[in-house]
Amino acid sequence: MSAPDLLPVLAPLESLPGIGPALAKLIERAAGGPRVADLLLHLPQHYVDRRTRTTWAEAHPGTVATLEVTVERVEKPRTSRQPTRVICRDASGTGELIFFGRFPEARLPVGAHILVSGRIGERGGMPHPDFIVPADKPHDLPAIEPVWGLTAGLLPWHLRRAFAAALPRLPDLPEWQDPTFLRRRAWPEFAAALRALHAPTDIPAPAFRDRLAYDELLADQLQIALVRRRERAMPGRPLTGNGRLRDAALARFGHALTPGQAKVLAEIDADLAAPTRMLRLLQGDVGSGKTLVAALAMLRAAESGTQAAMMAPTELLARQHHATLCGFMPVEVALLTGATPPAERRRVLAGLAGGTIPIVVGTHALVQEGVAFHDLALAVVDEQHRFGVRQRAELSRKGHAVDLLVMTATPIPRTLLLTQWGEMDVSRLVGRPAGRKPIATSLHALATLPRVVEAIGRKLAEGARVYWVCPLVAESETVDLAAAEARHAMLRERFGGQVGLAHGRQPPDERAAMLEAFASGTIRLLVATTVIEVGVDVPSASVMVVEHAERFGLAQLHQLRGRVGRGAAQSFCLLLHADDTTGAAKRRLAMLRATDDGFRIAEADFAERGGGDALGTRQSGLPGFRIADPEAQSDALAIAAKDAALLLHRDPHLQSPRGQAARLLLRFFARDRGMRALLAG
Repeated sequence: MSAPDLLPVLAPLESLPGIGPALAKLIERAAGGPRVADLLLHLPQHYVDRRTRTTWAEAHPGTVATLEVTVERVEKPRTSRQPTRVICRDASGTGELIFFGRFPEARLPVGAHILVSGRIGERGGMPHPDFIVPADKPHDLPAIEPVWGLTAGLLPWHLRRAFAAALPRLPDLPEWQDPTFLRRRAWPEFAAALRALHAPTDIPAPAFRDRLAYDELLADQLQIALVRRRERAMPGRPLTGNGRLRDAALARFGHALTPGQAKVLAEIDADLAAPTRMLRLLQGDVGSGKTLVAALAMLRAAESGTQAAMMAPTELLARQHHATLCGFMPVEVALLTGATPPAERRRVLAGLAGGTIPIVVGTHALVQEGVAFHDLALAVVDEQHRFGVRQRAELSRKGHAVDLLVMTATPIPRTLLLTQWGEMDVSRLVGRPAGRKPIATSLHALATLPRVVEAIGRKLAEGARVYWVCPLVAESETVDLAAAEARHAMLRERFGGQVGLAHGRQPPDERAAMLEAFASGTIRLLVATTVIEVGVDVPSASVMVVEHAERFGLAQLHQLRGRVGRGAAQSFCLLLHADDTTGAAKRRLAMLRATDDGFRIAEADFAERGGGDALGTRQSGLPGFRIADPEAQSDALAIAAKDAALLLHRDPHLQSPRGQAARLLLRFFARDRGMRALLAG
């Protein structure tokens, strides 16, 4: 079977009879795509079993009942606010069908012998039956009715009509699953599974949906593997060095690499030395020493006679990185942000274009049109989730065959790595640099707030710098939480001018100035919202207080805790929780007290909260999945990842019978990004 055989299901929804442009838009909104295939992948949420006949006497309120009755009389309403009542009789007695508004009079003449099916109301009777069919035509009543997700303006009968037109277009497709795996699972064929779910003769077994969910996982992993292979095949250039600059930097730094840093640096060096481009994600827990690894990678570029650039999401973080690097780097490290003075900006731009500046740190200002490099070979993107793919690509395009290293301080669970980051090689940096002490984490009820404030006063008297994080900015009438502004006022009354405030509603310049004042020591107690979660590096800060910690996710609390413990002093994290916090919430917080392993915490947080889908209608699960739930099906996801890799290893261009079928799988699930490169190969 070739791709043209799929054209009927790859066609737009409007190609179905009776589906006009307006209805097609509604179906597209519900199904998540404009193709007939998208409609077919819009699986029922549940089923209504209408096979069992009952009587008026046996029907219970709130249940779906199917009755065979005879219409005795019709009681028309006296006012528009009253319903039409159709009195019907069966062997057990009488009941009524109730209609508000439109009444299907033609189907309910007195004396008609009919089948009706619908939900029995709380007071008896059947308001607005789902089906009314002649008793001598029972096949017009679906025995098992699929219930699909709808959207405003879309009615169930719209989808029934659409599926009645779409299912005949579905061909029997060649098998893309491994035959042995398929037999072991006892799964049906793909098309048979779709037909059984959308037009069932019985309540479908779980195997039908399981089969389709795994198909979606395999399509996703196959697409990622194809894109990954394309990215890796892009021509690069080997970057090698003699180690002279690195040795000088480490001597100035004063500490040897940790085993974790040495391991990930070796992985990066192998990529830099390869003739293909590097595309690597460096994930390191808070305080693990990613900046030093990135600095040594950039020095490898400088040793090879090329340039490197590090892009940070905020000016504050860019300036902090610049100050850190200037403290031990043996070459010039320039800074370029939107606030760089004009004269300095001209000097930096000239140095980058002329090649006299080997390394630059900056914000998105680095990707602006007027910035040109003499020979950019390595781009480092910090806190990558704050940048879009376009901005990363723009930085890479500033040079020729640029290697890309993206970094995150947020540990990424395995499921997200497979589904969202599968295109990249991943390095995981574990351990903490020498001299860093574990952060002492403790839990406190809000009733102990006066004692906590006194303890903070003692730390301030010792010269410590303290974060105090609140979850809200202004008073809320519905949520009894201490707002940042109210807490700032209370603490300022107690400690005076050494207390500052930073939150997301402040003008950016004002917020940046407050963060800078805290970093410089002008203020020493910073009340803030989660704006300080990432991108704030103040090594002298040693105390973190999080108010109403039970309202935060585990991973977010871990990130907040990571703002302290970045210097040699012993650091503390105080998690304040509501007095009536439940045992389950306390157990969550106790996990933070028990471990500082961000990867373990991230997995627990992901399992509890899920991935969500900010762009779709799903309330759980990962974006881009219609059927599969990678969180709940993590074992199946891992199998699909291995199967996709094995398939491409055996059949790099998908030319075998299974490979040709896999091409159809990719197109059906709209996972054919990267197919053009495959076909060109």
